[in-house]
Amino acid sequence: MRTAEARAETGPGAGLGDEDGVHAAYLQHGPEIYRFVLRSLGDPGAAEDVTQETFLKAWRHAERYDPGLASLRVWLFGIARNAVIDHVRAARVRPWQSALAGDEAVQAAVHDAGGPAGDPSERLVGQWVVEEALLRLSEQHRVAIVQTHLRERPYDEVAAELGVPVGTLRSRVFYGLKALRAAMDEMGVAP
Repeated sequence: MRTAEARAETGPGAGLGDEDGVHAAYLQHGPEIYRFVLRSLGDPGAAEDVTQETFLKAWRHAERYDPGLASLRVWLFGIARNAVIDHVRAARVRPWQSALAGDEAVQAAVHDAGGPAGDPSERLVGQWVVEEALLRLSEQHRVAIVQTHLRERPYDEVAAELGVPVGTLRSRVFYGLKALRAAMDEMGVAP
């Protein structure tokens, strides 16, 4: 018989459809998600709410989780990131609400045009998601994208190194980017 913690990383819905599975996922990933949300928002109370919302959404949409596409951790961080963005957007719509609560951090985020995007932890989660999506591409597409876009090398230099015409490299980049977008869509992340 498997424990709730063992179910937290395997099977359809990762066992998140029941209370024990959600509890196991929270024990395993909750503190890390809370720290991410706290760094993004700067308010412990709001971070607790958004963390709770993250696991509530994971429980409600457990059928969407596919361990073949991403780890439970990556999926939960994606939900948390979206919940942080929703929280900041809601604060922009209702600035008076954060003023009543005395939430200076949210007020600062409301006035910051970049929102939580400047947070290093959000960039880190973004990097994990892109890395996970890149692993789903063919070797040729992955190499073409990494060399030309991530390392910002000239097409002619990369094509010569790979021993292919520049047109072939451009084609690999084009179709690789399409496949990357599709992989990120499958993971439930907007590119």
